[in-house]
Amino acid sequence: MSPWAIGIDLGGTAIKAAIVGMREGILLARTIPTDTGSGPEGIVAQLSELVGSLHEGAPANLSGSEFAGIGLGAPGAVDTEKGTLSYPPNLPGWITFPLRDKLQEALRESFHAPAPVVIENDANVAAYGEAVYGAGRRFSDFLMVTLGTGVGGGIVLDRKLYRGPNGTAGEIGFMIVDFHGDAMHAGIRGTIEGMIGKEHIVAYARRLICDNPGAGSALSALCGHDYAALSPRHIEQAAKEGDPLSLAVWERVGSVLGVGFANVAALMDIRKFVVGGGISAAGSLIFEPALRQYLDSTLPSMHEGVELAPAELGNTAGMYGAAALCFV
Repeated sequence: MSPWAIGIDLGGTAIKAAIVGMREGILLARTIPTDTGSGPEGIVAQLSELVGSLHEGAPANLSGSEFAGIGLGAPGAVDTEKGTLSYPPNLPGWITFPLRDKLQEALRESFHAPAPVVIENDANVAAYGEAVYGAGRRFSDFLMVTLGTGVGGGIVLDRKLYRGPNGTAGEIGFMIVDFHGDAMHAGIRGTIEGMIGKEHIVAYARRLICDNPGAGSALSALCGHDYAALSPRHIEQAAKEGDPLSLAVWERVGSVLGVGFANVAALMDIRKFVVGGGISAAGSLIFEPALRQYLDSTLPSMHEGVELAPAELGNTAGMYGAAALCFV
């Protein structure tokens, strides 16, 4: 049996955790709803109980001497040296909390043994998971982008996470591509997340429908004639059926993303991009316009070697990446 670790992905809706063998991959996984109302201490109790559940159900051939530790990916600003998590989105009541130390303390009380814990930002963890186990295995340097409710990112340079001096590198969602635009997110105008985060994609589709009466018939049928229920999945389905309005929505999503990639390439000379998250299921509807826009927005000297790759690990990337941090 190879070294093994527990990887945890802490989200605002669910906490996912798994026992991961360095060579074998996920051996056992558990998911529980996040009790956001219980505050930081309540979340720590949930994490401790989840780790205990994994220990109880662990394969019999796991060796205690091969246990590498517990990795935890968390949303928000993470100070990896201090082990703190600050202002995590979707976790109300948090300010700056010593999550690593509190979890180690809870595990010590439960198991009467030290349990090394490493914490990292969730987008960085997903990027590292793809680097070690997924689509990033082929790349020495790449940017991982997650398209979902928000737009997150993580940078891998020379096969290592690049966090920046303050731990916020890779936040491509806050890159500004239209500072005169109407889109606002977190008080900032024209960011990528403010333009192609999940709700903003739907809002753009609704605006096109309002501006083009009669053009939304395909979408109307898919969402039961209730535009309040419209979702990216409806827009994806309609586009794959050839609906012009829906195709225009994805053209914009891909183009905004492509501009972001062009800016990253110009600044850091990164030309490999791994794209994951729920919205990325639209596939070529996003990838093709993103690549076209990248090529239109960069010098010919920046075209060689450019590659957009779909993420391979899906919603397990965080667990894989968190565990992989323990193997370093």
